[in-house]
Amino acid sequence: MKTTIVYVPLDWVAFCRWAGNRRLVRSGVFDEGFALHVLLSAVFGKAVLRPYRLYRPARAPIANLYAYSDLDHHTLCAMAKAVAPPDCLRVLELADLATKEMPKRFRMGQRLGFDIRVRPIRRLGQNLRDSQSGRVLRKGSEHDAFRLELLHRSPDGWRDPQAGAGQNGISRQSVYTSWLDQRLAGAAKVETESCRLVDFRRSRAWRGIGKGSEGPDATLQGECVIQDSEAFAIKLRQGVGRHRAYGYGMLVLRPPGTVSRSS
Repeated sequence: MKTTIVYVPLDWVAFCRWAGNRRLVRSGVFDEGFALHVLLSAVFGKAVLRPYRLYRPARAPIANLYAYSDLDHHTLCAMAKAVAPPDCLRVLELADLATKEMPKRFRMGQRLGFDIRVRPIRRLGQNLRDSQSGRVLRKGSEHDAFRLELLHRSPDGWRDPQAGAGQNGISRQSVYTSWLDQRLAGAAKVETESCRLVDFRRSRAWRGIGKGSEGPDATLQGECVIQDSEAFAIKLRQGVGRHRAYGYGMLVLRPPGTVSRSS
């Protein structure tokens, strides 16, 4: 399996204008992940660049898009030239598109730094009642992993997401770190001591027709140790967690002991 990391600059002002013209801003909410999903599908084809990550320093006119793909530089450019709508080409600066082939194997025990944006949610396997409010969370529904952890440990957890957050070692950082470690299980081990929650917000995600779903939007940085070379290469290509088609789940690698300054 060949995996390529792709870089392409994105004109942020043109992107926002393009999204507005395409009516991708709904109820005053601009979900850049949904808009990017539409844009990249139109230029390169569905799921060709996935997972991906958009970095945009504050007030910068140009954003930096990174993604993993199975295709090389020549094939990506040829596809864009053949099918991309003209208005999409005003957004992506394809003349500066760059690629690099990723390693097919990683060394066992190798330590790597990472930066990842995730939507840490869990799906309920059975109905769960909040004893404080009487609210029933239905089997199969998805909820913030941190809120569910608090609810399991405290009846006030759902009503007040901050209740007990500093007790018994429970915090967003610890819960989300555990969530990530579980999803990398067998491929790599997240070093708990180094993993940091560097950004958190709650955002609404639009997915086609509908009101969209509100949920956690978290960025974690830390280090991991490779446990299975091939499994890690597969996980790198596939991405981590849900919403990988909308800007989440890309493991951006970096040297261990360094801190990413990108936003």
